[in-house]
Amino acid sequence: MRTLDGLGLEVRGRRCCRLFLVAAASAALWGCDPVSLTALGVGASAGVQYTLSGIAYRTFSEPLPQVMLAVFIALDRMAIKVDSKEKIYNGQRIWARTSDREIQIELEVISPKATRMRSIARSGVLLDQATSAEIIVQTEKALGRG
Repeated sequence: MRTLDGLGLEVRGRRCCRLFLVAAASAALWGCDPVSLTALGVGASAGVQYTLSGIAYRTFSEPLPQVMLAVFIALDRMAIKVDSKEKIYNGQRIWARTSDREIQIELEVISPKATRMRSIARSGVLLDQATSAEIIVQTEKALGRG
């Protein structure tokens, strides 16, 4: 049997150890794959992007007032009640709710003709990525793009 530089370790034993580590890492990540596939399926066609924590966002080539109007149309279509809106640095924040979800939408001016939308839907402590994505998709439709 071959050894590695006098350490007494068998090459075959080292390969088995590596194979075991790769298999263990793959098994640990197995549960994450449906999440990534769902994220791709839900938002890929709409250009929706996600942060690692599941917050959905998208940049529109429209000024803030047009995107904000489209957000209100989208929320109305989805029967989501708007609680309040507030001016924030470089944009607007909209708070809305359903019977079991709290929704926060931030609109940030990137340029006079570009607005970034960030959508967060919470059900207790959990984020609802599908609802966040659908709000963005419906906003895009209200802008006449979907």
